[in-house]
Amino acid sequence: VQLQASGGGLVQAGGSLRLSCAASGRTFSGYAVGWFRQAPGKEREFVAAIRWSGGNTYFADSVKGRFTISRDNAKNTVYLQMNSLKPEDTAVYYCATGRPIASTVRAHVSYERWGQGTLVTVSS
Repeated sequence: VQLQASGGGLVQAGGSLRLSCAASGRTFSGYAVGWFRQAPGKEREFVAAIRWSGGNTYFADSVKGRFTISRDNAKNTVYLQMNSLKPEDTAVYYCATGRPIASTVRAHVSYERWGQGTLVTVSS
């Protein structure tokens, strides 16, 4: 499977962006799709995830209430809607797919395939 992340850009604080993660080669069925981000000089951190089957969602505390994650079965695409963006949300955002159990859904090592990343810059 190949993942294509898109939708990044430059936005002012308080604004919104929607990131997309499209899969080619196979469907997301049976897998979870996670979003991670990495800011300059920092480690990669979990942002959100969704299980394709069942739709269970997970969020980092730092984005809870501001970000939502959803899926489009027909388009085999996962979306990360980011609202009320803050300068500290600035990072390269990556989508990834894997089969984590509930206790490991926030761990990047639980994901096997990664997209190329899309840059989100939030200006103050």
